[in-house]
Amino acid sequence: MKSKANHWQWHLLYLLIAGLLFAPDSMAQKSSKPKVFIMEISSEIDPRTSRYTQLALDEATRIEADHVLLKLNTYGGAVNDADAIRKQLLEYPKPVYVFIDKNAASAGALISIACDSIYMAPGANIGAATVVGADGQAAPGKYQSYMRSIMRSTAEANGRDPHMAESMVDASVDSTLSAGQVLTLTTSEAIKFGFCEGQAANVDEVLQKLNLQNAEIIHYELSSTNKVISFFLNPVISGILILLIVGGLWFELQTPGVGFPLLAAIVAGVLYLTPYYLNGLAEHWEILLFILGLVLIGLEVFVIPGFGVTGISGIVLVFVSLILIMVNNQSFDFTFVPSEQLMQSLVSVLTGMVGAVIVIALTWNRVLGSRALQRMVLNNTFHSNEGYRSANNADHLIGKTGIAHTPMTPSGRVMIEDTLYDAQAREGFIEKGDTIQVIDQSTFSLRVKKVG
Repeated sequence: MKSKANHWQWHLLYLLIAGLLFAPDSMAQKSSKPKVFIMEISSEIDPRTSRYTQLALDEATRIEADHVLLKLNTYGGAVNDADAIRKQLLEYPKPVYVFIDKNAASAGALISIACDSIYMAPGANIGAATVVGADGQAAPGKYQSYMRSIMRSTAEANGRDPHMAESMVDASVDSTLSAGQVLTLTTSEAIKFGFCEGQAANVDEVLQKLNLQNAEIIHYELSSTNKVISFFLNPVISGILILLIVGGLWFELQTPGVGFPLLAAIVAGVLYLTPYYLNGLAEHWEILLFILGLVLIGLEVFVIPGFGVTGISGIVLVFVSLILIMVNNQSFDFTFVPSEQLMQSLVSVLTGMVGAVIVIALTWNRVLGSRALQRMVLNNTFHSNEGYRSANNADHLIGKTGIAHTPMTPSGRVMIEDTLYDAQAREGFIEKGDTIQVIDQSTFSLRVKKVG
């Protein structure tokens, strides 16, 4: 009986040792399965694309992906954004492959040659990277020179023919292949001249050629937050936000202390500026220009009498800044801003401002007659035979004290030496019955402060 027990003990010991020996191997096999991170660009290259690429590569790093595959189909876009994407791809520490699904033109060609390997679909094309301006014509020579240099250096970095990369920008670089035209390669030509590692019908076939068909595949999608940000980049939504900004500021200036219009304007301003800032469109100086415009408008309304240069300057600054924030200009250089994009931003801003004026015109009388507003502002007529006096030519009252005859929010009436005057609180609100002192006068009212 004892011998049988010893036999089972040895048997269990063997099983335990075998488990310890083989378990690490099985765990290693499971953990060694490579991760392939797939991202996709299928639109114009612009600040949104650049930000998408950065977010995607950050996510690939976070999940420790072993390979990155970019599915690309674009006719090009902004050179500066393509250059930003190029740098991101060249500096990424893991292998990056691109599958050109039909088109890699202009900025798309630059992005493609920044990848470690290129695979192209049947009938796909790569090239035609001449820099063009907003009018569709070739940009001045300095821009072509810059594009040639980054195409050349990128090709050299990944072992591709730099002269052929240059010929995609300038027809004079290599006339033997492009016959006096900027170079565009088909799939078979790209393979022949070493610009493409192979042809593939789809992403799955690319993975097979890379021997990654059994890898763990992760498709990148924007987070809900970034989808919301993209939603607010819509020009129509931007126009509505501008309407809320202008309308909210107007109603708040006309009814100080209400609060809700100002809050609506602030929220709309944040929703307008934040997406453009995060996508690289709104520069710091453009936002400061917008804030400066608001400050000038505020000075015109509250400090400077009448309406003149300061107020008009503020309106112009706000208008210009709202347009500039929506387009990818480089310090007022609109060479690479498509004319339709510039017109779209102009229409959005004009629509928002004109819409705000229309809303104000249609609703102002209704707002003035609302019960809520009547409780907050004084809207009665005061006659001289009842003891009321205007503050016009009332310098002799400066320094005198009196009593707030009505709540001042901030406008109201004050009683000084048994006479009622129109007045405005210098700061804050003054309750009925509080002691006040006259500190200044404007054309039609006294400026007072609370004392005691």
